[in-house]
Amino acid sequence: MPKPLKILVVDDEETLCELLRFNLETEGYEVDVAYSAEEALMLDISAYSLILLDIMMGDISGVQLASIVRNNVKTAQIPIIFCTARDSEADMIGGLDLGADDYITKPYSVRNVIARVRSVLRRCDRQHVADKSECVAFRTLSVFPSRKMCTVDGKEVKMPRKEFEILCLLLSNPGTVFSREELIRRIWPEEVVVLDRVVDVNITRLRSKLGEYGKNIVTRSGYGYVFTE
Repeated sequence: MPKPLKILVVDDEETLCELLRFNLETEGYEVDVAYSAEEALMLDISAYSLILLDIMMGDISGVQLASIVRNNVKTAQIPIIFCTARDSEADMIGGLDLGADDYITKPYSVRNVIARVRSVLRRCDRQHVADKSECVAFRTLSVFPSRKMCTVDGKEVKMPRKEFEILCLLLSNPGTVFSREELIRRIWPEEVVVLDRVVDVNITRLRSKLGEYGKNIVTRSGYGYVFTE
């Protein structure tokens, strides 16, 4: 039998951690808990398939921990679901902008959390890129879908999952204009409420990382985005 997927729950509410651990283990997952970001950083985060992360914690916040995870090449692609009492639109956009794969506000039902976990893990198993070849390239910009890696002039460009998947989609379909709605449908699951602004933020961040190739991701006013050669 295949090994169960490992999930890390990071929250300073011990009772909540244990509740999530019990229910997720009942669903067949292997679960570890950490009661602070500092405790989580003592673990081998690269071993986990998903992280459930509270935002408001001690000296190192959940936002800071997410940034650390996203900036490490070994953990950058691990999906993160924020679970937090901060429910404003600005907080949600900020969390998604960091590369979070979902954002659940407290109080929440355990059934809702489990459904979101399943959804995110399913999406991570699906291939979002139309071209499944080993390399999709334009001049010295190369994307390796199976290796989840992007290079410019032979140097790796680090980026979170959402930016990488957007780049794969656009680069695999040069000249095709994708509306914000189409990008949301392809890159984010239908169950997640994603604002158009989140797409714009990811595009802006992606452009800034691609150097001279940033200008090849063009905005078609009123229509969407396209990679032009």
